[in-house]
Amino acid sequence: MCDTFVALPSHTATGNLIFGKNSDREPNEAQAIVRIPAQILDNKQVRCTYINIPQVESTYEIIVSKPFQMWGAEMGINEKGLVIGNEAVFTKVKFNKKNEGLTGMDLLRLALERADSAERAIELITNLLAEYGQDACGGYENRNFYYHNSFIIADKQTAWVLETAGKEWAAQQVKGFRSISNGLTIENDYDLISPQAINWAKKQGWLKTGEDFSFRKAYSDSLMTYMSSCKIRQQHTQNTLQSHNQQLNVQAAIKILQSHNLPAQAFRPAQASSASVCMHATGLLNPSQTTGSMIVENRIDQPATVWLTGTSMPCLSVFKPFFLGGKSILLDQFLAPGVQADDSLWWQAEKLHRLICQDYQKYKSLIINELNDLQTHIFQQATALINQNAELEKLDLLSEESLMAHFESLKIWFKTLHSTPPPKKSWNPFYQRWLKYYDQKAKIWEE
Repeated sequence: MCDTFVALPSHTATGNLIFGKNSDREPNEAQAIVRIPAQILDNKQVRCTYINIPQVESTYEIIVSKPFQMWGAEMGINEKGLVIGNEAVFTKVKFNKKNEGLTGMDLLRLALERADSAERAIELITNLLAEYGQDACGGYENRNFYYHNSFIIADKQTAWVLETAGKEWAAQQVKGFRSISNGLTIENDYDLISPQAINWAKKQGWLKTGEDFSFRKAYSDSLMTYMSSCKIRQQHTQNTLQSHNQQLNVQAAIKILQSHNLPAQAFRPAQASSASVCMHATGLLNPSQTTGSMIVENRIDQPATVWLTGTSMPCLSVFKPFFLGGKSILLDQFLAPGVQADDSLWWQAEKLHRLICQDYQKYKSLIINELNDLQTHIFQQATALINQNAELEKLDLLSEESLMAHFESLKIWFKTLHSTPPPKKSWNPFYQRWLKYYDQKAKIWEE
């Protein structure tokens, strides 16, 4: 499960395009922030998640947030200002389940490495779909989790929604602002569509004679789409974007990614559901957790600021700024998590977050003021540097300092919470059992 949104420059307070995404994956599927430099390549093939495809002569620099074990990525940006996030969508098109295609994450990374605009990315992704399809498992431990993909694809001034079902697809240019979740949304208002989408739907009996064609109606799996609660989340993000009335900024975008299905004062992770944009896993009917978050402010004449958590649960996270062209070596030191709890930023934050989830309101109250102060300080520094047209070296130094500050704060906050009286006995034994199961698998409390 995921949620992605974009606001064009005409709808933001700064006149810069703003993009946001929560990546919802399995609870122990740690997510890494990775910077991959531009490259000149002599390889004839590139190995994606399951298959090899022809390599190109050169690729662009990219910053991506990706599950640690994947080749592809959930979200990212390249040096040309192209930014993409993907969503799982559930359609009537069946899978062979032979893993002979590309995952949505493969398609996203390939587009970032090879495309210099939103329009070019759509062309590239749809050509890859036509040739290779997407018969590829997207799960981590759940090896039966197959899905098709939708994307928001944006550059510095324009954005598109691209929705797919097997090798068929429809695309719609964004006007003002747009959000997507885990369901198809494009009806007959597409701007581009695959050549066979309508005829193939007719052949399958999904479009009746005389009926107006709707990509959503023809291709959507209604049961799985309903179970994902995507309509609730997509309506929330869309309404929130609308409410900002051309005044959206990064702070407001982060608030969207931090929102839950219950009022802030009443929220408990054990009561969370798949209707939360900031998702907390609670069991078999709600197995996904937000494992990474990204906001991009994309400027025309200045560097884009890429705000990434590198941690789960944005409601408990600090968004840190990154910039294309940087040389920081701290990404490898701080942001390379493994299969089980380790010293990486993701797992150290996860240790704190899971402790907070045992008594969310009480434990969060002990650290939230300091967390907000740190976030405000980082915002102020980033804004000042951008306003000064600071050199890349200074921007890169801010990335390093922000990472180090968050990492050190995690240690302090954990000690604070660990020294407080333990929470009262939970009235949610099934949730506690679920949490304990994932804690044990990750060996999160083993020293």
